[in-house]
Amino acid sequence: MWADQQNAEGAAIRVTGPTEARGLIEDISATMAALEKILTVETEHVRVGRISEGLANESRKSELTSAYLRGLEALKANAVALARFAPAPLEELRARHAAFARAIETNQIVLATARAVSENLVKGISKELSRAQAPQGYAPGRARSAYGGKSAPLLVSREF
Repeated sequence: MWADQQNAEGAAIRVTGPTEARGLIEDISATMAALEKILTVETEHVRVGRISEGLANESRKSELTSAYLRGLEALKANAVALARFAPAPLEELRARHAAFARAIETNQIVLATARAVSENLVKGISKELSRAQAPQGYAPGRARSAYGGKSAPLLVSREF
């Protein structure tokens, strides 16, 4: 990808003409499209409860996210040149980015919902297991002793 290229000193290449400007914008658009496709698939799988299928492309998503962030840095570093050499493609990229942001937001909402549901299930299971393992008897403080105070729990062992 053009946005990933660097010169010999490690500094990002600067856009110096219309061809470079369009190339950078096209690379960022392609990265966004690939990342949005992965996010859409992930969102749909998680939405219907297929968590492992939804999260199957985590490594590719991570790679694309890194490339996207590097592309944004290159975009910011070359903002003046891009506005000068490729104003129409830059406006298209801005519009595309707004749609991409909505896809990210939808993905985050679905993931947060799945996380909350999972946490509630785990808490419910934990509560049921701890309740099943707790000894059965009278609860302290609820029953009054015949001698005027609160009684201690009464447990009866059936083992000898």
